Amino acid sequence: MPEPIQLKFDGGTIIVSDGDADVRSQLPGVSFDPRTRTERAEGRAYRAIVEHLLTHKIPYADQARNYQVAAWSMQSTRVPFPHQQEAVDVWWKSRGRGVVVLPTGTGKTFTAMLAIQKSQRPALVITPTIDLLNQWHFELSKAFGGTIGLMGGGEYDIQPLTVTTYDSAYIHLDRWGNKFGLLVFDECHHLPGPTYAMAAVGSIAPYRLGLTATPERADGQESQYEGLIGPTVYRREIKELSGDFLADYETRRIYVSLTADEQQRYQTARETYRQFILDRNISLGGPNGWQRFIFEASRSAEGRVAFQAFREQKKLERAAEAKLQTLEQLLLTHAKDRILIFTADNATVYKIARQYLVPPITHQTKARERKQILERFHSGEYPVVVTSQVLNEGVDVPAANVGIVLSGTSTIRENVQRLGRLLRKQTDKHAILYEIVAKGTSEEFSSERRRQHHAFQ
Repeated sequence: MPEPIQLKFDGGTIIVSDGDADVRSQLPGVSFDPRTRTERAEGRAYRAIVEHLLTHKIPYADQARNYQVAAWSMQSTRVPFPHQQEAVDVWWKSRGRGVVVLPTGTGKTFTAMLAIQKSQRPALVITPTIDLLNQWHFELSKAFGGTIGLMGGGEYDIQPLTVTTYDSAYIHLDRWGNKFGLLVFDECHHLPGPTYAMAAVGSIAPYRLGLTATPERADGQESQYEGLIGPTVYRREIKELSGDFLADYETRRIYVSLTADEQQRYQTARETYRQFILDRNISLGGPNGWQRFIFEASRSAEGRVAFQAFREQKKLERAAEAKLQTLEQLLLTHAKDRILIFTADNATVYKIARQYLVPPITHQTKARERKQILERFHSGEYPVVVTSQVLNEGVDVPAANVGIVLSGTSTIRENVQRLGRLLRKQTDKHAILYEIVAKGTSEEFSSERRRQHHAFQ
């Protein structure tokens, strides 16, 4: 009778030893590591290895797994929406692996809680920001009671149910990678990449759930979901759920013209920097195009002039005089509504904040101040908030029903996220997203690109 195969967890990998050498070499994902002269697999291969051993009735000793079944039971009496229950049912039938795509405001957090309860395994929820870390910690504490672990923001407390950030998850992988049977990747479009992906690659968790409203990435790396989390198993879109589970909405695009002086300055600036990138054969839309432009611009006085010209062009199209006039008109029209103003840069945020005496939220805003502003926005004390990209993702602002986009990137995700901030269902709520576009500028192209989503058709 051969010795049983031994499985051990080692810093995000599985060391496979003892037993028959030929059998070891046939295990899925296992290869010889010449550095340590051992056979080893990535942590994510754990499930496939164990299933292979069980299927072929090969004796093994599992020292890799450091968790047991967890009897999760939610204290909430809340009845799931049909799409939430369907998502969990489909995910479970897909062997507890896969990505669930649901619009912002349709209850992805509660869907994950249903999955945690279904799996009955210790679970780690991984989030992209400290704000979301704290939101999840609060919601899980309310739903499941007991002590919920926290890893990130200066805290390091691992419990059978723990919340962390992507930044903390991959750094501490060697200490938690074998302690959880379920990983929940919130806003999982952040996961693909050489660093964050390690949180999925190095964990042995057999069950995995990805949550996002916008799975597509500009770099096409959504193809990595299959190997890191699992395939997309359930997807519902904004238009499918609006009215019943999301607020009714409409989108309006308003075109404005630059003044004669702005147009002249815009064209001069554009020609200056365009000539510079043409002379150096740089494509800003190509791979590493922006990095090449910055590198080349830093090497000469001519380059620095080109960079300043680029900034001048962006400044003119983002905060054109006619844009601010239109913004003022919309603020008057919607004086009784709760309004979010979105821009692409902090400079425009602070300009609007000073001109219209509205509170700004940027990456520079301290957490306590941001919390206070949002609380006052919810209560109606502040009817308007202006922000750059901080509120694009993961911040709950259910009171907002009017959004005004003065500027942004050309990405579809950002546009969908901004719309999503307005769609949290409330009684008789009707949401409107305005987009103010400067004619005759590169914004026209950006606007067309970011509206290539069925929610804007």
